[in-house]
Amino acid sequence: MSTLKTIAFQGELGANSHEACRTYFPDYQVLPCATFEEAFEAIKTGAAQLGMIPIENSIAGRVADVHHLLPASGLKIIGERFKPIRFQLMANKGVTLDSVKTAVSMPIALSQCRHSLKRLGLSTEGAGDTAGAAKALAAKPDPTRAAVAPALAAEIYDLDILARDIEDERHNTTRFLVMTADPAPPAPSFTHRCVTSFVFRVRNLPAALFKALGGFATNGVNMTKLESYMENGAFTATFFYAEVDGRPEDRSLALAFDELKFFSEKFEVLGVYPADPFRDRG
Repeated sequence: MSTLKTIAFQGELGANSHEACRTYFPDYQVLPCATFEEAFEAIKTGAAQLGMIPIENSIAGRVADVHHLLPASGLKIIGERFKPIRFQLMANKGVTLDSVKTAVSMPIALSQCRHSLKRLGLSTEGAGDTAGAAKALAAKPDPTRAAVAPALAAEIYDLDILARDIEDERHNTTRFLVMTADPAPPAPSFTHRCVTSFVFRVRNLPAALFKALGGFATNGVNMTKLESYMENGAFTATFFYAEVDGRPEDRSLALAFDELKFFSEKFEVLGVYPADPFRDRG
């Protein structure tokens, strides 16, 4: 029986999330999950000790499914990782580029390679997953078709890369959250710059959101993210996910949280974790 720890991700083997797991947690065995719900459940039940979950992309924006799962997941965020996204055009062994007519991948990946694929003269066809497109091509070879997927997928499914790094934007980057079921994970070292993620629901009062957030401005706390949610089908944005620089025990953030709680009926910290050095680039 393996003693390796396990990290869960959504997608097929060879997906960008798999690449992120292998890059940042090389000592962990991976657990691919068909859906984000299954990945979260694997972490909660202990089938995986950690999860590598994409939360946003620099081009495509937030991963909506994850944002809606986070507040009720019961999981904690213990880290963030930024991964540059690189797409490769891959085909069956021996296939040459001039025989390929169609590129297959998930629509969001195809859209991020639109100009490159047009220059190559290829039509496109949507699939449910980048690595899944590579897996399907390996299972059913076709010299007229190629998959758009990460390089790891070509390695796993024994495909040839016909064109490398075909993404249109070199700044294409996905931010991942590292998740755990531990309700009280160890606090980050005080030598690290930290990020605190939290959710809150404002009270039903005039200007409640303005008043709830006022403490961050008056106490000099930098809020880097604020996302609203619809709850129970209501068209009122009263529930929010937010991220700020710092940790809750910092005096400035503690004072801001006190003010936030006064104007909120729900408040929960989802994680306090070291800021990835990628934040300081650019």
